[in-house]
Amino acid sequence: MLQRLIKLTERVTRWFAIIGGIIILIQMSWISYGVFKRYVLADPDGMVTEATALLLFPVAFLGLAYALSVNAYPTVSYVVDALQGRSRRMLVAFNLFLMILIGAFFSYAGIDATIKSYNSGAASEILLWPRFYFWLPGAMALVLFTWYATLRLLDVLFPSADDTEQKAG
Repeated sequence: MLQRLIKLTERVTRWFAIIGGIIILIQMSWISYGVFKRYVLADPDGMVTEATALLLFPVAFLGLAYALSVNAYPTVSYVVDALQGRSRRMLVAFNLFLMILIGAFFSYAGIDATIKSYNSGAASEILLWPRFYFWLPGAMALVLFTWYATLRLLDVLFPSADDTEQKAG
């Protein structure tokens, strides 16, 4: 059951990362358009700076869980590599526990900001886009990261029978 949840969550993390990549392409295109308009046509686009800045928050977090799923975080692994068995598992579990604590804190902050921006009706200054549109994907990504780190921690603490057989064999 746990392995199924992990695989399903990994598929969701992939989609979040793809959405983040699409947002990066949109930002890149919009910024290039803004530069062309400003320096070639001498007619600056007043929306490009605010729009691309607002998109930075969601794009910063949409790939967070995916990076964990593919082990893409920079690490100093010589201590973990030197350990064996239970000691190694406990160090990995401690690292995941720290990720969960940090993820939970930022998830709470993101959810709180989303709710407050929705309730206040706050909008961006120039575009007049509701701010919660930008908080919501970031908050969802942070919750996904925390959920995935929790699943990974459970997998480390309670390895399935299949994992135990593979390591023994």
